[in-house]
Amino acid sequence: MAFFVPIWLVNCAIIFLSILATSYFYMTRNFNYWKKKNIVEKKPLPFFGNYFPCFALQTSPGDFLKDLHAEHNSVNQLGFYIFDKPCLLVRDLELVNRILVKDFNAFCDRYSGSNSDDPLGVANLFTLQNPHWKTVRTKLSPTFTSGKLKQMLQLMVKVGKDLDRYFETLKLEGEGRVIELREVVARYTTDVIATCAYGIEANCLNNPNAEFRKCGKRIFNDSYKRAFELRSFFFTPGITKLFGMQFFERTSSEFLRKVLWDTLTQRMKNGIHRNDLIDTLIQLKNGQTEADLNDEGSFKFDGDNLTAQAAIYFSGGSETTLLTIAFTLYELALQPDIQSRLREEITSALEENGGNIDYEWVMRLPYLGMVVSETLRKYPVVPFMDRVVNTDYKIPGSDTVLEKHTPIFISVFGFHHDPEYFPDPEKYDPERFSNENKQTRPSRAYMPFGDGPHNCIGSRFALASLKLGLIKIVSKYKLFPSKDTVIPLRLNPRTFFTTMDHDLFLKVQKIDD
Repeated sequence: MAFFVPIWLVNCAIIFLSILATSYFYMTRNFNYWKKKNIVEKKPLPFFGNYFPCFALQTSPGDFLKDLHAEHNSVNQLGFYIFDKPCLLVRDLELVNRILVKDFNAFCDRYSGSNSDDPLGVANLFTLQNPHWKTVRTKLSPTFTSGKLKQMLQLMVKVGKDLDRYFETLKLEGEGRVIELREVVARYTTDVIATCAYGIEANCLNNPNAEFRKCGKRIFNDSYKRAFELRSFFFTPGITKLFGMQFFERTSSEFLRKVLWDTLTQRMKNGIHRNDLIDTLIQLKNGQTEADLNDEGSFKFDGDNLTAQAAIYFSGGSETTLLTIAFTLYELALQPDIQSRLREEITSALEENGGNIDYEWVMRLPYLGMVVSETLRKYPVVPFMDRVVNTDYKIPGSDTVLEKHTPIFISVFGFHHDPEYFPDPEKYDPERFSNENKQTRPSRAYMPFGDGPHNCIGSRFALASLKLGLIKIVSKYKLFPSKDTVIPLRLNPRTFFTTMDHDLFLKVQKIDD
C-alpha cells in the first residue's frame, strides 16, 4: 500500500498534465491566424484569447471592443480572439461602408444568434438570418412609415400627459426635491411601447408593479447569469444550445406570448384597427397563401414567429429609449447652459405652435436634435455591430481574404469616442452636430442606429418617443445635480446595452408658471 499511493498520485498527475497540455495546444491552435494574413493582432492569452476581461465581467461588451479600437489607432483592421475563435475588428471607415452597404450581400447576417430550441430568440428580426431576415424586414417596414408614426405620436402624447400628471403628484414646486429619474423614465417608455405596439394601457406610471414593467426588469436584469447569457448570444452563439440559454428571460417570454395572442385574438374577433404593430402582424398572418403555409422553406407568420417580433420590439424599444433619456437628463443637469438653451427652444416652439405637439413639430426642433445626437454619440446604447462573412471575401486594395464564417465587429462606441472624428470625446457638446460641423465629419463615424439594410428599423419611432419625453420634462422642470448624484457617471460592466451602474438621482424643481 505504501508504494501504491505515490504511483496513483503520479498517474493522476500525468493524466491531468496530459489533459492540460492537450487543451492548451487545442485552444492555442489558431493563434497567429491573423499574423499569417498580414493583419495586426492583439496578443492572446491561452484558453481565453483576448476575451478574458469581458468573460470575467470586468468590462462590458461595448467597453471591451471600444478599448480594442482605441488601443490600436494606427491600424485599419485588428485581429483578436474570443477564446480560440479568430475575429476581426474593423477600424477603417471605407471598409465599414463596404461591410454595411456596398458589399452587404457578403455580410448580410449578424454573427450573434440563438438556437433552434429558443423560438423567440432565433426568429426575431434582430437575430434572424437570411433569407428569412429579408422577408421579415420587408414585411415589417410599413409599420414605421411617416403616416403611421404620426398616428403613434398621438398615442405617445397621451402617455406624455400621464407623465405630466405623475410629476404633479411629486410636489416639485418651490425648492423642488431629489427624485430617482431612471425608474420614472422607464415607466414612461414602457407605457409608450405597450400602447404603440400592443394596444394596451400598461399604466406603469401609476402602478410601478404593472406586469409590463416587471417584464422589462426581468429581461434586462444585470445578474451574473443574465450577463453570461447575453455575452454568449453575441460572442459565442455556438454554446447557447449546450447551456439551454434563452434570448428573452423565460417568464418574460411567457408573459409577452400571452399578451400578444390575447390582443391578436381580440382584435381579429372585434375588427379593431389602430395602425400599430399588432395590426401589421395580423395582416401578415392573414395574408399568407396556402402555398406559403405548405412551403417548408418559407417563414411562417404565425405562432412564436409573430411573438418574436413583438418581443424584440418591446425589449429594444423600451430599454434603448429609456437609457438615452436618462443619459440626456444627467448631462443637462451638469450643463445648465445647455439645459437653458434647450428649454428656451422647446417653450418658444410650443408657444408658436399653440401648445400642439405633432410628429413633424417634434422631429424638426434643431437644438433638441443636436442634444439627442450628442447623447447617442457619447453613450451609444447599442455599442457595437456584428456581422459574419458568408463567403470568402477579398478586402479591396489588399491581398487579404476573409474566410467564410469569420466574425466581424465594428465598435460604434470606439468610433464615437475617436478623437480623430470627435475631438475631446469625453466632453458633452451638442455643437458637434450643428449643420456646419456635421459636414466636416465622415458620416459613418457616427452610427447610433447602425447603417445599411441592417440599420435599426425603429429608429424614427425611438427618436420621437425619447424627444417627446425630454420635451415634457425639460419644458416644465429644472434639473440639478444633488449630493446623491454619481459624478462622474459609471457604466455597468455586466450589461450588453450601455447602461448606468447606479440610480439617477437628480434634484427636480418645477418652473414657476
